[in-house]
Amino acid sequence: MQETNRLKSLAELAAEIEGSEIAYMLDRMAAIRDRPGNPEGIEIARVGQAAGFYSRTMPWATFNTVKGLRSGDADALAEFVDFYRSRERKPQFELVPGLADQGLMERLSGLGFGQTGFHTSMAMTAADALHAGPPADELEIRPLREDEFELYAAVHCRGTGLPDSGIAPVAANNRVLYDRPGWRFYVALWEDRPAGVAVSHMSEGTASLTFAATLPEYRGRGIQTALLRSRISDAFAAGCGLVVGQCAFGSQSHRNMERVGMRVGYVRASWTER
Repeated sequence: MQETNRLKSLAELAAEIEGSEIAYMLDRMAAIRDRPGNPEGIEIARVGQAAGFYSRTMPWATFNTVKGLRSGDADALAEFVDFYRSRERKPQFELVPGLADQGLMERLSGLGFGQTGFHTSMAMTAADALHAGPPADELEIRPLREDEFELYAAVHCRGTGLPDSGIAPVAANNRVLYDRPGWRFYVALWEDRPAGVAVSHMSEGTASLTFAATLPEYRGRGIQTALLRSRISDAFAAGCGLVVGQCAFGSQSHRNMERVGMRVGYVRASWTER
């Protein structure tokens, strides 16, 4: 009985983590969709409790993925596949351990999909937070101002390897989040120069660390760890009981998250069309 209760609590935690990821994606994509004329061609498909996200102009998996599938949702898969194929887009399906059963995977395989990767979701409570000393004297973390989204987008693009041609659309797609409840943007300054940015979203007592980037020339100075600590501290101060984030398993981001007290919630499977 004790082991059954433990497994149940792990499944409940997984559902809570994924629910936070779905909540911020729904709000983010809806805000971008509601820009005049819907310039990014955003659509959101809902089948049962699962959500499928699509963008006409942004072909990356982040913006064309299905989240929230559960054991017993095999019949919903064909609807999602038809939704994306009618738009000539190959989607990504995310399956969470303990929430997706063999039948779901067999149906995905029958539709021409296979597992092509993993991604890690991290989590922590206030009790998990590790004590930290002050950041380096050269470093300042502060909220991003409303008139700084060009700055934000420049760091976003150059920190992730996107070309500067992406600065204008990235600025526009994030500016619409500024006044929406739950969203917070941060900028890290090294000797008063922009060096990193980060974003979080809070909803129903859970905070998601949705994005962070550091300019290449400023890496290795503890900037991402400081941005993590700032967002986590603000989340707990705002009354959140859980903080979650995503990273590639074993990556520098993974190590940074463990450094501040976060632990692996689950490693989800990514399925794409063969």
